[in-house]
Amino acid sequence: MSSPPPLYLDHHATTPVDPRVLQAMIPYFQAEYANPASGHRLGLRAAEAVDNARQRIANTLHADPRGLIFTSGATEANNLAIKGTLAGATGRNHLVVATTEHRAVLAPARRMARSGIAVTYLPVNSQGHLDLDQLAEAITPQTALVSLMAANNETGLLHPLSEIARICHEKGTLFHCDAAQAYGKIPIDIESLGVDLLSLTAHKLYGPVGSGALWVRRDRDRIPLLPQIDGGGQEQGLRSGTVALPLIIGFAEAAAIAERERTSDGLGLATLRNEIYQQLLTAIPDLVRHGDPACCLPHSLNVGIPGIDGDALLVKLQLTELCVSSGAACSTTHREPSHVLTAMGVPGPLARASLRFGLGRYTTRSEIGQAVEIVVRIVNELRRST
Repeated sequence: MSSPPPLYLDHHATTPVDPRVLQAMIPYFQAEYANPASGHRLGLRAAEAVDNARQRIANTLHADPRGLIFTSGATEANNLAIKGTLAGATGRNHLVVATTEHRAVLAPARRMARSGIAVTYLPVNSQGHLDLDQLAEAITPQTALVSLMAANNETGLLHPLSEIARICHEKGTLFHCDAAQAYGKIPIDIESLGVDLLSLTAHKLYGPVGSGALWVRRDRDRIPLLPQIDGGGQEQGLRSGTVALPLIIGFAEAAAIAERERTSDGLGLATLRNEIYQQLLTAIPDLVRHGDPACCLPHSLNVGIPGIDGDALLVKLQLTELCVSSGAACSTTHREPSHVLTAMGVPGPLARASLRFGLGRYTTRSEIGQAVEIVVRIVNELRRST
C-alpha cells in the first residue's frame, strides 16, 4: 500500500524550485558552464550572465546592482554583515539585535560577544513587536550596527523597517536587515526603506538552495565592511570563491517571478491562511494565535494548542503526510521551546504545543481541509488520552 503524497505546509523552511526557475538554470549546468572569472569567450559570457542576474535582482529591490554581493544564502550574508561591519568599525564595539531574531543573527551576535563586543538584546511584547523608544535608547555612540529582521520566520510578524532605519540614521549607526522571509512576499524598496545592509536568500522564494546575497549601500560614506572569506577576491573582494553561476541564474529568475506575481500570490495565500485559521478555531475553540494578524506575512500562521503534550503532538504528526513545523527548521535539534515564542512570553507547554503553518504558491483549498482534519483528529486523540 503506497503512502499518501506529502502535504507540505512548511514554506518558511524552504520552497520547491519553481519549474520556470529550473528551466532557466539548466543551460548553465550543461552548455554555459564556464567560470565567470575566466577570460575566454565562454567565461566572458558567464560573467555577463552574472551581471544580468545581479541587475534583475536589484531591479526587484529598486537598488543599485553594484551593492549586491552574492553569497551561499542568508546565513552567510548575515554573518558577513554582522562580523564584517563590526570588524571594520573603528572605535565602535556595540551591536543591537532583537531577542526574536533568527539564529543566523543571534549566533553571530553571541560569537561577537565572546570576542569582546557589547551586545544589546531588545525585548518584544506579547505579539512580537519592538518598542522603538527602547531601540532609540539602546543605540549609543559606540553602536556600530543594529540588526533586525524584516519578517519573523516563526510568526510572520513584520517590523516597521523605515522607522527603524530613521532611528538608526538619526543616531548615527548602520541598519542591517535580514529579509530572508520577507523578500518576494512584501514590497521591499531599498530607497524608501533606508536600509544599509540587506540579507537575501533564493530558497524561500522558489529558487535553489545555496544562493543568496548581501546588499550593501554605496551612496553614502562607504560602509567599512571587511570580508570573512579570503581567496580569489570575487564579489568586489567581499566574498571570495567561485561564483555559483547556475544557482545565481535561478535566484534571479525566482526573484523576477516573485516580484511579478507577488500581489496575486499574496491575496490568494492570505485567503487560504485565514481559512485554515478559522477552520482550526471552529474545531479547537481555545486555540491561541501567536503574533499580530494585522501585521503579518500573507502565508504565515502560528498557533498554540492548550492542554496537550507538544512532543506527543509532533510525534503523531510525523506519522502523517502533513509537513508542518513547531518552530524554525534550523532549531529542530533543540528540544527547548521556540526562543521566539518564549521571548513573546508564551508559557513553555503552550510554546511546545505550537504549530507553524507556511502556505505556498501551490497550496490548494483541498490541502487546507486535509491539514485541518489531521490536526484536529490528533488533538482530539491527545485530549481523550489525558
